[in-house]
Amino acid sequence: MGIGTVREETAGEAVALRREQRGWYFYDWACSVYSTSVLTVFLGPYLTAVAEHAADAEGYVHPLGIPVRAGSFFAYSVSLSVILAVVLMPLVGSAADRSGRKKPLLAAAAYTGAAATTGMFFLDGNRYLLGGALLIVANAAQAVGMMLYNSYLPQIAAPEERDRVSSRGWAFGYGAGSLMLVVNLALYMGHDSFGLSETAAIRLCLASAGLWWGAFALIPLARLRDRRASAERAAVPGFRQLAATVRDMRRHPLTLAFLLAYLVYNDGIQTVISQASVYGSQELGLGQSTLIGAVLLVQVLAVAGALTMGRLARVYGAKRTILGSLVAWTVTLAAGYFLPAHAPVWFFVLAAGIGTVLGGSQALSRSLFSHLVPPGKEAEYFSAYEMSDRGMSWLGPLLFGITYQVSGSYRSAIVSLVAFFVIGFVLLARVPVRRAIGAAGNPVPERI
Repeated sequence: MGIGTVREETAGEAVALRREQRGWYFYDWACSVYSTSVLTVFLGPYLTAVAEHAADAEGYVHPLGIPVRAGSFFAYSVSLSVILAVVLMPLVGSAADRSGRKKPLLAAAAYTGAAATTGMFFLDGNRYLLGGALLIVANAAQAVGMMLYNSYLPQIAAPEERDRVSSRGWAFGYGAGSLMLVVNLALYMGHDSFGLSETAAIRLCLASAGLWWGAFALIPLARLRDRRASAERAAVPGFRQLAATVRDMRRHPLTLAFLLAYLVYNDGIQTVISQASVYGSQELGLGQSTLIGAVLLVQVLAVAGALTMGRLARVYGAKRTILGSLVAWTVTLAAGYFLPAHAPVWFFVLAAGIGTVLGGSQALSRSLFSHLVPPGKEAEYFSAYEMSDRGMSWLGPLLFGITYQVSGSYRSAIVSLVAFFVIGFVLLARVPVRRAIGAAGNPVPERI
């Protein structure tokens, strides 16, 4: 084979990888609308209102005969969805690596979540149990889908470009969230002119996120390529492979140390995302249009924040940039405790602080972890990562719900989340990432 032929093959592979990267970005574009419009903006306050409508005189609903304060039902449902995801993700991850066929599994997760989200159109009256069930299915499906999506990153991007590719993916997601929120805001605020009630407008906004998710998932499913699994890995059954993955991860204690740090601080991030609208509506007395506007501001700033922090990582390294973002999270969230009620301006200031660091802290955490994954075990290890990302993020919502149930104050619930960022900072600062990358068998980038 001549030099010219080798160069042509190398150039052809580079073009194919760029095409995959562009397709990969679009899964963030597809599913981030669920996180934004459904989980962050509409479903929390709306499902809480449905549960309150179904509550007894003391303000409790009774799913499966268990007394639950209506204001805590949404948080508990999020926790249950995460527990379901914990069960599913390691099995799906080991199956993906074992077979080398991630795309069919990604398609199943995407369209299960999209269908459940679209079904939220039927959430009205006192159907709080339907809302809880659809939330559990959609949230678990999104976690499984994101695990498979993230596991493509080491395969489609060289080590030196992963911060850029990961940050661009997050920027695509927040761009989609911003675009859909503009449409949602117009529909919600102008519902009378469209001949819709307020609740009908909200239900349409929820369902539209599912339709968007399903439609744009077609792009990554068309462009991403499956890689053939090795014969050794293909011969290992799913449960045996799962046990082997657990044993293998114990051989990489520095990777586990990063996962522990990420588990802690990301639990705080995910809880803020899922509970911020409930805090704004129930504790601060803000209207739905204010909450949508604040989340829209978060989405717009998160696009710029993700790209800016990606550039900062090239100068200071991903670890230092993440640590800086955790300091900003701590200050911003602590300030949120003191926000006055019925003061939209200060809520927008808080939203600006969150948006600035949200996208970058998540994007850089994903790209940093991709360096700590042993080659050929991407889906398995990213199943553990996603368990830390969403699968283990049940403690924050659970703590939030219990704190409110005991104290009756959302301020007490929100301030308790500061601990996640402080502890996460300390744990991440102790991880020697360069040594961890080498121990995983990967080349160490010049700047990390």
